[in-house]
Amino acid sequence: MAAYVLVHGGNMDVETWNRLTTGKPVHTADGKMGGLIWDSILPALHLQGHATFSPTLADEHHSDLTGHVDQVSALIVGQRLHDVILVAHSYGGMVITGVAAHLADRVRHMVYVDAAVPAPGQSLFDLIVASGNDPMAFIGLEPAPPYVEKLQFNEAKVKPIPKTYIRCTQSDFGPVTAALKPAILADGEQWAYFELPSSHVPMAGMPDRLSDLLLRAAR
Repeated sequence: MAAYVLVHGGNMDVETWNRLTTGKPVHTADGKMGGLIWDSILPALHLQGHATFSPTLADEHHSDLTGHVDQVSALIVGQRLHDVILVAHSYGGMVITGVAAHLADRVRHMVYVDAAVPAPGQSLFDLIVASGNDPMAFIGLEPAPPYVEKLQFNEAKVKPIPKTYIRCTQSDFGPVTAALKPAILADGEQWAYFELPSSHVPMAGMPDRLSDLLLRAAR
């Protein structure tokens, strides 16, 4: 069995989640979802015997990308996890790329859910600009430290790891993920590519379809 480590993107507010979800409304003390965005996915993974870890990243105003990479890496090492399937949503793609570069020997598969796929030396803002878009044009995105820090990593360590990209065709970030698609499709040996007719948050609107795709990574 695999160990799924699921990394959220920017800390979504509960109001946004409740507007998109097909499940019951959620209420939290701080009004944020954090790692709870994965709760609709976890039962399907547990049913197949997989372990799951869905940490809430340190606040983006008091941490940075390096801090988030270190946080997830420490979880994997501290829990003595191997055979890890790293799953990322949105900005979380920056984080799991950095984690995989540090702990490549522990990672079995990487899944990017409508997520950033950075090149070495890119920040999230750099990636958006490279797609021909203005980062500040996306509602809720601000130049907080994790989003403007450039990710330095050894691409040779990450490249051999099998990967899946799940693009959400009704996502607000469609113009950005569309720019990633050609390179992913061109590297067919290392990537499986799927599309969902979903918003940027398929965990809320299409949890069953997303669960099925995540389980494919363990087969």
